Amino acid sequence: MDYSNIFRLVNLAVGGVMILGGIGQFFPIGFQSVIVGCYVILFGAATLLLEFQIPPAVSRWAPFLFSFIGRGIFYIFVGSILLHQPAIRIIAGSIIGIVGVGYVVLEYIPQIEPPQNMRDAGGEWGAEQI
Repeated sequence: MDYSNIFRLVNLAVGGVMILGGIGQFFPIGFQSVIVGCYVILFGAATLLLEFQIPPAVSRWAPFLFSFIGRGIFYIFVGSILLHQPAIRIIAGSIIGIVGVGYVVLEYIPQIEPPQNMRDAGGEWGAEQI
């Protein structure tokens, strides 16, 4: 069965939640909050972009995004960045982290193949070989 559309929707939702969590990271205003918020927004925008277009630089410099386990660990990392007060960031971080754990688990279920946009790393390290 082809789960490509489901994975696309999940990745789009996670990208959107990353951007919202990054915006929430700005408050209360502080130097560290602004820097971390900018990074989380950038990660969310990159996640959204990967669902529509794969820039060649991404497959070269971030090949881990083209496997379930790599993307799952990336989502767990971003989710853990957002896990602190107020509640909106805890919710956003938890959603992202739970999806990340789900992706790590999917790496070990051979019946579920990654969608095409997660296999496009050009056969470099971290790419799924199917």
